[in-house]
Amino acid sequence: MTTSGARDVVVIGGGIAGIGTAYYLAAMGVRSTVIERDGIASHASGFAYGGLSGGVTNGPHANTPLIEYSMSLYPALAGELTAETNVDIQYQPRPLLRLALNDDEAAALTQHLDWQQMLPGYTVEWLTPDEARALEPRISPETVGALHLEGSSDVEPYRLTLALGQAAEQRGVTLRSGEVTAVHVNGGRVDGVSIATGAGNAELIPCDTVIVAMGPWTAQASDWFGALLPVHPLKGQIIRLRAPGAPYAISVGHLGNYAMTKPADGLVWCGTTEEHVGFDESRTTEARDAIIESTLRMLPSLEDAELVLQTACLRPVTPDGVVMLGQVPGTDGAYVVTGGGRQGIMLGPGMARATADLVAGGAAALDLAPYAPGRFSA
Repeated sequence: MTTSGARDVVVIGGGIAGIGTAYYLAAMGVRSTVIERDGIASHASGFAYGGLSGGVTNGPHANTPLIEYSMSLYPALAGELTAETNVDIQYQPRPLLRLALNDDEAAALTQHLDWQQMLPGYTVEWLTPDEARALEPRISPETVGALHLEGSSDVEPYRLTLALGQAAEQRGVTLRSGEVTAVHVNGGRVDGVSIATGAGNAELIPCDTVIVAMGPWTAQASDWFGALLPVHPLKGQIIRLRAPGAPYAISVGHLGNYAMTKPADGLVWCGTTEEHVGFDESRTTEARDAIIESTLRMLPSLEDAELVLQTACLRPVTPDGVVMLGQVPGTDGAYVVTGGGRQGIMLGPGMARATADLVAGGAAALDLAPYAPGRFSA
């Protein structure tokens, strides 16, 4: 095993959580090395839809404070990344229209309306079918009402994560390709990581802090620390359509599905699935057909659209659906940040900044107790 001169901090994972943490650490004067096995934004951070609804349409949740914090960071982050990298992350306002096609769905969509209408920065209203069609005439004739949200936005996740990587490098972060095979712990404290170099060989990188941002693969780190880190993959598939007519400027949704035109390619992005199939990232005809069916129920006018692309990725989720963020129980210098699930891009900056604050200063701008990794070991 060879040993290399090292940084004090090693981040494992090149998605938005890992790259974002390194970016914010660099702004605090803490240089780090990011180690990514497959490539920056090569998994969920590069294939996600990128909706930034603020979690408003889903109602209150344990993740809500972290979502609100993350949303507050986006405007400044978008400006910084554009200035530092000239990468257009396509951060822009994007109103939402969530359809109810029967009375039960209407009741579900309005159950948190009082809470939603009190949220600062958003305008939330319940629309009649005619009012909804005034915003998007192509919605389903079955529509009995719709939840309309102003104040939401979206972003292009692949560009966002690449821009974070470029800006992090400019700030002194080292990006390395490789697979971490072990984290070494000595006397209850992180002492280094090993990277596979081929032919059974490994390189040891000494460090006193490691941040596990391995997404759905985080559970593999449980053995490194002797701590339970129960994260599993939730597969999601998306299709992209080339459709006649005007772009869909508003994000139309129904029962957790969505359709809207993305500026990066001018295609209508439609999704998504939630599949518990392990680490299978393959695209399937079953998912394609299910997405098409749900999309046509929302927007029948897309019947003549051309299928251009189908993608699949694995999102990290925890057993309780709450983000996992904080120090790994029993190991000084070990942190984990993951579990954004379908909201990973929306949560990403907040998760990254909070983790950087913990590592650099020992405190974050919000209460992180609900996200503590130790809740699964209690």
